[in-house]
Amino acid sequence: MSTPLAGNVGSDGETHWHEERRAIVVNAAGVGIAVAAYGVSFGAISVTGGLTVLQTQFLSALMFTGGSQFALVGVLIAGGGIASAVATSVMLGFRNAFYALAMAPLLKVHGLRRLVAAQLTIDESTAMAVGRSVEHDGGRAARLAFWATGISVFVFWNLATLAGAVGANALGDPKIWGLDAAIPAGFIALVWPRLNDRRAWTIGLTAAFVALALTPFLRPGVPVLLTSVVAVVAGVLAVRRKAES
Repeated sequence: MSTPLAGNVGSDGETHWHEERRAIVVNAAGVGIAVAAYGVSFGAISVTGGLTVLQTQFLSALMFTGGSQFALVGVLIAGGGIASAVATSVMLGFRNAFYALAMAPLLKVHGLRRLVAAQLTIDESTAMAVGRSVEHDGGRAARLAFWATGISVFVFWNLATLAGAVGANALGDPKIWGLDAAIPAGFIALVWPRLNDRRAWTIGLTAAFVALALTPFLRPGVPVLLTSVVAVVAGVLAVRRKAES
């Protein structure tokens, strides 16, 4: 038999969950709207760079990772080959595989839902999920944060891409509106939050120097690929120092 106290505790718990769920959904919508600005830029730059509206929309719907999309289009616009463009975009998107490893124990999805979850595993959905504690509710809030953010970003990103692509002809030359700077600005926005210590700054600046030094001699996209060697070397040195200490 339940007691009045038990009833109040249950009611308070449901009220708290209702408020938390509403906050998660609102935050997820806010993230999607914020990301949409990059989607408009991508759509416009992609079309003015030579891709069709359908091809541009195809990238946003199936590739669905902003950094990789900007990299692919950026290399192609700069005159790079399809191989270097694809390789650069794959290298940038490879981080999502590590996100998936972290999300799998939390989501516990199978079948079709697993495929959908893989598509929605991006920076924003992962960040929103890991920012929620799983101890007090078994991960219910974290799972909602993942799904709500992933769906929100997917919808707003694709709508914004379509708007930018369709409106590209009306905008004219993207340089007039500063949209030609969206690709490097997007990469800076992607990297900036990770430059939180001296080691990260050293790796970032060294990679930038390597890219600048190689750009006059190699085809577009190749210098970016070769900068990955800087990160690999830094990682090997870090492991060795840790093993020696």
